[in-house]
Amino acid sequence: MNTVPGKTLLRSFRDPEPNLTDAAILVTGATGSFGRAFISAVLARHKPRRLVVFSRDEFKQFEMAADFPEQKHRAIRFFIGDVRDRDRLEMAMRGIDYVIHAAALKQVPTAEYNPFECINTNVLGAENVVQAAIRCSVKRVIALSTDKAANPVNLYGASKLASDKIFVAANHLSGHGGTRFSVVRYGNVFNSRGSVVPLFNKLFAENAKEIPITDERMTRFWITLDQGVSFVLSCLEMMKGGEIFIPKIPSMKIVDLASALAPGIPHSVIGVRPGEKLHEIMITNDDARTTIEYNDRYVILPSFQVWEDPAPLPSTAKPVAENFSYASNTNGEWLDSESLLSIFGK
Repeated sequence: MNTVPGKTLLRSFRDPEPNLTDAAILVTGATGSFGRAFISAVLARHKPRRLVVFSRDEFKQFEMAADFPEQKHRAIRFFIGDVRDRDRLEMAMRGIDYVIHAAALKQVPTAEYNPFECINTNVLGAENVVQAAIRCSVKRVIALSTDKAANPVNLYGASKLASDKIFVAANHLSGHGGTRFSVVRYGNVFNSRGSVVPLFNKLFAENAKEIPITDERMTRFWITLDQGVSFVLSCLEMMKGGEIFIPKIPSMKIVDLASALAPGIPHSVIGVRPGEKLHEIMITNDDARTTIEYNDRYVILPSFQVWEDPAPLPSTAKPVAENFSYASNTNGEWLDSESLLSIFGK
């Protein structure tokens, strides 16, 4: 496999950037890794009127409030609530311009063993966000998805595929001039909660005798938190409604990731966990028929008309080949150890 050291990590995804001055923004699941990074970036780059942190964990909100003191960031509002509760969502979305839906149950094994809980949050919660956004006349909604939603083999991926379908179809429910909904789909996030990176770093620091590897062939897409935040913001600006946005990001073998982060420690193969894939895919052959390509991203267009005034493709976009697919093992861009370590300043 050909490596392109650091090439895609140079992509900032900050063009285009929306103007969020005096905007009111709500983030579901905002106390998670993405939400905290998103709130920080918006405060650093823009002057929003209101930033609503919507989540169900009061202790995480307490911790987050300490990092964003009111005297410094008066725009932030902390709102206890669950996406399973539509009435609470409607109350929180009053006067909101933009919603970023990041709340989800995301652990693959947890979803396999607790399927009803996964469905209640990821599927019924998505429907609640849609209904609340429409009733509160929110302008735009971006829902965060996952590479596991394409050709899903586990319940988490299947629930996020259902969620993606709900958000795309929601553009019909909102009617002419109503709320617009789109989806952002990307891969594993470095150093997010649940990422394997903190585990490998911890084992290396503790001088572990072995590093557990599920399968030496396993590959994954990788993106940094900053890239993910910038990508979501740029998609918020360019969305028309119904698109699934996918960034061009590099792949890396899990075994190479472990060797780079924990050099000199032997690996032990523990086997693929329930519901895991060897390789992830973000665009399938079937999706390719409605996919266009930009320099830094792919966009899966809605297969049915959801825009009032359809426009020709921009000059910077082109359709992909009919048999195209975007998978972590056949990706054209790869991270090597040097590029990976540069992300962490090593």
